[in-house]
Amino acid sequence: MSAPAQPKGRLARVGEWLDFRLKFRESILPPIAHPVPKSSASWWYVFGSATLLCFVVQIVTGMCLALVYVPSASEAWTSLEYLNYVQPFGWFLRSLHSWGSNFMVTLMTIHLVQVYLFGAYKYPRELTWVVGCVLFLCTLGMAFTGQVMRFDQDAYWGLGIGVAMMGRFPVIGESLVHLVLGGPIIGAETLSRFFTLHVFAVPGLLLMLIGVHLWLVIKVGINEWPMPGRLVTRERYSDEYHELVAKEGEPFVPQGVQKDIVFAGIVLVALFACAAVFGPAGPNGQPDPTLIETVPRPDFFFLSLFAVFALLPPYLETPLILTAPVVLVALAFLLPFYSNTGEKSWKRRPGAWILVIVVFLCLGTLTWLGLSSPWSPDMSAWSGTPTPVEYVKGRTPLELQGALVFQAKQCRNCHSLGGEGGMRGPALDDVATVQTRDEIVRQVLQGDGNMPAYGKNLKPQEVTALVAFLTAMHPAGEPAQRSATIPARPGG
Repeated sequence: MSAPAQPKGRLARVGEWLDFRLKFRESILPPIAHPVPKSSASWWYVFGSATLLCFVVQIVTGMCLALVYVPSASEAWTSLEYLNYVQPFGWFLRSLHSWGSNFMVTLMTIHLVQVYLFGAYKYPRELTWVVGCVLFLCTLGMAFTGQVMRFDQDAYWGLGIGVAMMGRFPVIGESLVHLVLGGPIIGAETLSRFFTLHVFAVPGLLLMLIGVHLWLVIKVGINEWPMPGRLVTRERYSDEYHELVAKEGEPFVPQGVQKDIVFAGIVLVALFACAAVFGPAGPNGQPDPTLIETVPRPDFFFLSLFAVFALLPPYLETPLILTAPVVLVALAFLLPFYSNTGEKSWKRRPGAWILVIVVFLCLGTLTWLGLSSPWSPDMSAWSGTPTPVEYVKGRTPLELQGALVFQAKQCRNCHSLGGEGGMRGPALDDVATVQTRDEIVRQVLQGDGNMPAYGKNLKPQEVTALVAFLTAMHPAGEPAQRSATIPARPGG
């Protein structure tokens, strides 16, 4: 005679009640326990789940920080100082959020490289790769908007340089700048717009894309270990993959997820350790566009880009900005469509790992240069390059006084005359043919793009003399620019 069935516990009854209504076992349990190739339960496959963990940390810490942070140009810096020094554990929350961003970008980069080296972008996982690339770009977007949230000197100048690059796009450049900044310059609306992007728009897009990415991983399957000689063909790959899973597959939970859990624990320990030991990033001084004694630098994942544009001669900046990012992103997105069959193993794809090594050597070198930036102008250093004689010959007394101001205020550290001087800013040999007198005055007083504002660093008579000298900078026989409201003089 069989023993009577034991009455179910209260938790079991509650679970059954919920499952009857939510259909947990029917909808959620199958994806969690779906079979994966045994070979994919490897330490090389843990970086995607670790990136997701960092994103969860970012959401949780970001929600806590948003309770105190004030997204206002006049109060953002003060609220961060309050979090750092007054709010209990505020510095630790900021540190977790800051280091979580660094960890997320790093792990996402490693995951992307691992997918590339393992050939996991090939048929039939083309869409999985494309969505992953969009996720990577959104992660960089989160990092950039997060840097702007600090709204210190680095953030202010980094944003200024970013929108200056954006403004170079033909036709839509000016409209994009107005849309992002809420006007032509960094103003009161700018920070609130970036707060919206950082807290709502980009995270919402990330959540949606993560859902699509996980769905594709479940439905198409996790890439098996790339065995040398096992070629991908459209005719046989799907059947071979399903046979492999049926023969030696194992449920993702609990077997396949074990290494992910261990690595997640290691990442959390490392993240908390970095947050406790190194502390939060910034803020590094209140944003001040008139402060010229500053050497702003972006966060480490943008240092290589910062170095590239700092080293480029001015005439190459705009073409490179308009073409290089578009070409690189297009090549990455199209990769699974022009190379989607054949060998997966990196051991038989020497071009793949050579490309990865070269790219990381270039990025590492540029990042190091971005940290040291020896080409940055030293505003307190004397520029020993004299003004060429032809630029002072036959000048009026006021223009000669402007030439002295140009030399004394170290303008040659950034700008060249006669091919000699700094290359950080544009050459000024023909500046009068490009800008009107009023535009030159505004540029000197208010700054623009990479140039700081000198309004508080020059006396009015110095500005008058300097502008007089610069408005004389035009080739012989070519008239200077003039305002449309000023009628042209006969013969001039």
